[in-house]
Amino acid sequence: MKNRYAYIKENREAAWDAFERLNEIIKILRAECPWDRVQTHETLINPMIEEAYEAVNAIKKKDFENLKEELGDVLLQVVFHGILAEEDKKFTLSDVVNEECEKMIRRHPHVFEEEYSTDLAENGNFSTKSVDKVLEKWENIKRKEHLNVSYCEALENVPISLPALMRSQKVQKKASSVGFDWERVDDAFLKIEEESLELKEAYSLGAQEDIEEELGDLLFSVVNVARFLKVDSERALTKATDKFIDRFRTVEGLAESEGANLKDMSLTELDRLWHLAKVQGK
Repeated sequence: MKNRYAYIKENREAAWDAFERLNEIIKILRAECPWDRVQTHETLINPMIEEAYEAVNAIKKKDFENLKEELGDVLLQVVFHGILAEEDKKFTLSDVVNEECEKMIRRHPHVFEEEYSTDLAENGNFSTKSVDKVLEKWENIKRKEHLNVSYCEALENVPISLPALMRSQKVQKKASSVGFDWERVDDAFLKIEEESLELKEAYSLGAQEDIEEELGDLLFSVVNVARFLKVDSERALTKATDKFIDRFRTVEGLAESEGANLKDMSLTELDRLWHLAKVQGK
């Protein structure tokens, strides 16, 4: 069926040539480089994670020259895994790319269907409401693609290798999609208070295993509030950590200006400098 996909230009050849060049280089390395020859999907897990984080770091720093390099490193990992799969006759890189293309087309019917949907636009512009509609359509299509997956399996399928805050937020979102959720954010706030009391009780009893469990429950409850408030908990904690580092840098500078060393100062003196740093940071 003819659709909007047919309007994609043929100027993709240059990008494909560059992709194929990288593909051929890695194949040569697999044949002739001792290190590349012994790599497996398992040995490349950490490099893949590291390269992804380095790309994220470049994005956060708005270092686009570095981002260009890091995205190349991420792409190398993708191609490497594709070549390993080809060697094992599991699938090909073409399979990977084509499957992703089909998935994007399938999950964007409002873009690629023959009758282009205009109900998402308001006065020709896309609003937050229209974006929410797209996300709702996306989730509905995903559910249809995985009809035989139970609700519990859907939770289990959230990768355990994700950062813990991100994983818990995704699990909570999936549970919420079937109605397993608090009715109001106030209830989620109350859960934080409840878990905080349970953590204090566990601490008073001194059982380390119980303390760890209750702390986990408290963190999970905080993430739940973040989800209610439409806040990315991972991003929020990253920003808070960066803010702490910036203030600590200011504290160290203030100490040096007073001819003092942080490790030689009392907690009262450090607290005074911390409050000064907070004032300067506003």
